[in-house]
Amino acid sequence: MAVNIYDDINKLEGSLRTTDEFLAVKEAIENVKADSEALEMFRNFREIQVTLQQKQMAGEEIQPDELEHAQKTAQLSQQNPKIMAMLEAEMKLSGVIEEINRVLMKPVQELYETMN
Repeated sequence: MAVNIYDDINKLEGSLRTTDEFLAVKEAIENVKADSEALEMFRNFREIQVTLQQKQMAGEEIQPDELEHAQKTAQLSQQNPKIMAMLEAEMKLSGVIEEINRVLMKPVQELYETMN
């Protein structure tokens, strides 16, 4: 009997949505959205971040003034307790996702280890 891995992945997605880490990110985002100053600050931070990433991916050089502006915007954003709480919650969720990825990749890793 063939296994439908997509059913399992969809179940995992549903489980992820119920973890404390996911719920903490969701709550932190709601807190930022409820504070117009924090929301605007975070939107500016993300816009700068995305712009620099796009330039980097396109092979364009990032100018020193752009980098300095991005760093100042990031520092300003991190001074906001609501944004900082959101970023910390996101880091914890990323840890869970990294662990899930390690578990998912374990069978492939084991295959390559047999080549030693």
